Amino acid sequence: MTDDLKEKYGKFQAVILENNPTANLERIRAAFDYAHNAHSKQLRKDGNPYIVHPLAAAEIVAEMGLDEEAIMAALLHDVVEDTNTTLEEISKRFGASVAAIVDGVTKLSRVQFTSKEEQQVENLRKMLMAMAKDIRVIIIKMADRLHNMRTTEYQSPEKQAEKALETMEIYAPLAHRLGM
Repeated sequence: MTDDLKEKYGKFQAVILENNPTANLERIRAAFDYAHNAHSKQLRKDGNPYIVHPLAAAEIVAEMGLDEEAIMAALLHDVVEDTNTTLEEISKRFGASVAAIVDGVTKLSRVQFTSKEEQQVENLRKMLMAMAKDIRVIIIKMADRLHNMRTTEYQSPEKQAEKALETMEIYAPLAHRLGM
């Protein structure tokens, strides 16, 4: 692990302890190590190791004071979608609850938001809420989107506009309704 990544992980751990002092840091570290290994050959568009993204999303989740299962799921939120990892592996290693949250986030990632019609946007919001049997799924997806929006300068102008519109029409109203 690079010094920069060690520093980011140290900050992440401090955020966990500040907001959830009873969290099991060993379980969270195991989830980080698993995600880091699973994403080891992937890079972000900015050239950073891919693990920087799930780590940033998990830090946002930790800042919100969510439990260790949510933090672990945030670290693991892209492994099923982007690697050869299965939900069964996540369940065996980290528990059925963490796997269920990862599955929910993965399913939300597959929803395509292309309509600009207000009624369809409202229907999508309802669908998101219905799909999320666990509110932590929505919160992790929000953290995922927030970090992606913070690093949007590495996307094409077209992708930036698409993601910004989707964020304004779907994620911002959901965040507002959730008091985020």
